[in-house]
Amino acid sequence: MSNSRSGRGPLAAGGVAALLASACCLGPLVLITLGVSGAWIGNLTALEPYRPAFIGLALLAMFLAWRRIYRPVEQCLPGEICAVPQVRKTYKVMFWGISVLVLIALVFPSALPLFY
Repeated sequence: MSNSRSGRGPLAAGGVAALLASACCLGPLVLITLGVSGAWIGNLTALEPYRPAFIGLALLAMFLAWRRIYRPVEQCLPGEICAVPQVRKTYKVMFWGISVLVLIALVFPSALPLFY
């Protein structure tokens, strides 16, 4: 079961990059909504200069994951993860869930004034 051909690596990288890209803006809002407060929350804005790099990394990783997840089954060798229908369906669901996270990371800063 080869990880290099399954799309799991780029999918995980896209998810982590999406979370990092939204940590500067969405993180403080979520923490305040949950009732967590403190002066240290202001330190989360230190990630703001890296946001474009995180978004670029997320988009690149999502493109690579899309190429691997949505390739034809005929390109998979028997016994590989990509040949199992249940795994393919799970990866597709995870892909679209992480795509929503990336979309939130892209759109949230422009929608931020609506929440404050």
